[in-house]
Amino acid sequence: MRSPSPTSAILLAALGIGLLSLMDATIKGLSDRYGVTGIAFSRYLVGTLVMAGVLAVLRPGWPSAETWRTNGLRAVLVVATALCFFHGLSVLPLAEALALSFLSPIFIALFAALLLRERVRPPVWAGLVVGFAGVGIVVAGQVGTEAPRAVGSAWGIAAILASALTYALSMVLLRARARHDPVVTIVAIQNAGPAAMLAAPAAWTWTPVAAPDWALLVLVGVLGVAGHLVLSRAYARAEASRLAAMEYTALLWAIGLGYVAFGEVPGVATLAGAGLILAGSALAARR
Repeated sequence: MRSPSPTSAILLAALGIGLLSLMDATIKGLSDRYGVTGIAFSRYLVGTLVMAGVLAVLRPGWPSAETWRTNGLRAVLVVATALCFFHGLSVLPLAEALALSFLSPIFIALFAALLLRERVRPPVWAGLVVGFAGVGIVVAGQVGTEAPRAVGSAWGIAAILASALTYALSMVLLRARARHDPVVTIVAIQNAGPAAMLAAPAAWTWTPVAAPDWALLVLVGVLGVAGHLVLSRAYARAEASRLAAMEYTALLWAIGLGYVAFGEVPGVATLAGAGLILAGSALAARR
């Protein structure tokens, strides 16, 4: 049987990141009306219901003890990532929040080398460096045109950086289990675990949801499931270090969605940085 093409894995990763970027934009739109914990709980509750239907159809079998342990740890990391990242989204411009989160590809490559013993090839490191330089240009351009940051923005930056670390570790653990466990099992645990962990905090801080916003909360959950199903398939087909630079393409989605949904017009620095990010992604993805 022919082995999966690395190109198909890269395209799947780009699609998954696009779906998750659309989810992020929807969450940002909801964050001025609802608390981060409630949004996160709704996202994973909807995901759990969707995956319950998928499992009922596909019947992949009961997970092993090792599957429960590793993916249970991933669920904890997913909760930490979601809460930190959603908070950052609520107080920072969309493009800036995404740009700061792009430390995660560096962490993914490092964790892949340390934990999975993957050999990180020179083109991958070069692509990561070029892409991160693009991120630096974007951040420098935005910081240079803004007033000194308030305390809330500083906490938002810290939250985004923390989410980059926990996200990277969760994606490397995903790569480790995607070679052994069915993708639907991984994504089901990734939704059910966080939903269970967030249920009590969400009930304590719950804000009544307006009728039109229920559709948006459901959309957040569906986009999250779809994005992670696609990403899980990608990470089952290619090395984590190869796919890490694809995370940078989220900035391109952020620029477009930020402009359309929130009127955030990208400046010259953002566009120049985006060009470097594309170049870095292409370099890292080369065979």
